[in-house]
Amino acid sequence: MSSTCFISDLHLDPARPAVTRALAGYLDRHRQCDQLYILGDLFEAWPGDDDDSPLAARVLRLLRDFSAAGPGLFIMPGNRDFLLGRRFCDAAGASLLPDPTVIDLYGEPTLLMHGDSLCTLDSDYQQFRRTARDPAWQSQLLAQPLAQRRALATRLRAMSREAGSMKSEDIMDVTPAEVDRAMAAHGARQLIHGHTHRPARHESPAGLRWVLGAWEQCGWAIEAKIDEIDLMNFNIYQ
Repeated sequence: MSSTCFISDLHLDPARPAVTRALAGYLDRHRQCDQLYILGDLFEAWPGDDDDSPLAARVLRLLRDFSAAGPGLFIMPGNRDFLLGRRFCDAAGASLLPDPTVIDLYGEPTLLMHGDSLCTLDSDYQQFRRTARDPAWQSQLLAQPLAQRRALATRLRAMSREAGSMKSEDIMDVTPAEVDRAMAAHGARQLIHGHTHRPARHESPAGLRWVLGAWEQCGWAIEAKIDEIDLMNFNIYQ
């Protein structure tokens, strides 16, 4: 049966090899799907598409083998891997997906986002996001040596962890009014996103919102078919 799959927030990192193995297993089990959408934060950090680390090479091979088997592959950058670009996607046999994007999911216009832009109460982060997503700023950053960009990524991760520890749970979640506004602006009654690490299915007057979970204690995915859509989790530490 035709199916379309969605994952996000794997936060792949050399320090967590089990998650990379879990991705390999997931891709192998879903080679018969029609499309796979990765909605941001595939990597814990991404210094640029010239990354020559063993992790980058392994993930690239996994994705290239998957897309070569037939499924469509789409990758959206997140807040951790905002420098992930067309060069990596081309090498993986994937399409680089803008944030936001609307797709036709078996007849239902569906809005796809990473989800960080929906957290409007976190004003400090939103200011950083505007800078990090600016093409001119990214070009200046990518002109720096790879080693320098890796060091910056390490600092940004530490700063993010420290800042997050001092923020309330509500500030770091989506703003309901912004969710309604985004769905209305894009003419979508269904939204799929990640980022908040709070997997759930939400119903509201604006429509249906699916939230993908992070691959932490378990893996999370959404599988959509013509007549159903399911949010599921699975063990990644086998």
